[in-house]
Amino acid sequence: MVKREDDGIWVTLKENIAASHEEVFACLTTDAGLTRWFTLAAEVDLRKGGSMKLAFDAKFRRAFEVPILNYDPEGRVTWGWPLGVTDEIVALEWTVTPDVEAGSRVIQRHGPFPEDPDALISAANDAESWRWYLCNLRTVLEAKVDMRSERPL
Repeated sequence: MVKREDDGIWVTLKENIAASHEEVFACLTTDAGLTRWFTLAAEVDLRKGGSMKLAFDAKFRRAFEVPILNYDPEGRVTWGWPLGVTDEIVALEWTVTPDVEAGSRVIQRHGPFPEDPDALISAANDAESWRWYLCNLRTVLEAKVDMRSERPL
């Protein structure tokens, strides 16, 4: 869902995952969890003001660092994510809540994006990638299959 809010454009993605709240949240906040579905290597300093070093090779040659803007151990973490067209970062908010029937409910909010064409194209591209990665997170936790090896992005 794309929505105009007072501070700009926000993109929201939602996913139900048949896994415990703790397991899903660990996939967003720990080295081992992130490497299960997203990166090949990670180093996480999990605290508000901390950072995550994310690598797309095991030796950290292709890596970048993102700040942790907010952290609540009950199920919320906000990463600072690079806006593709500038050196700015935008919030990537993750909320994981227990759901009795589905296991866990994951809500990802990404923004605010400025209302200029380049930023909106970046938002659309990011949303497409994040939809794939959220689906991979669900597949890893539910079916124990990592789509990165089956059908790379």
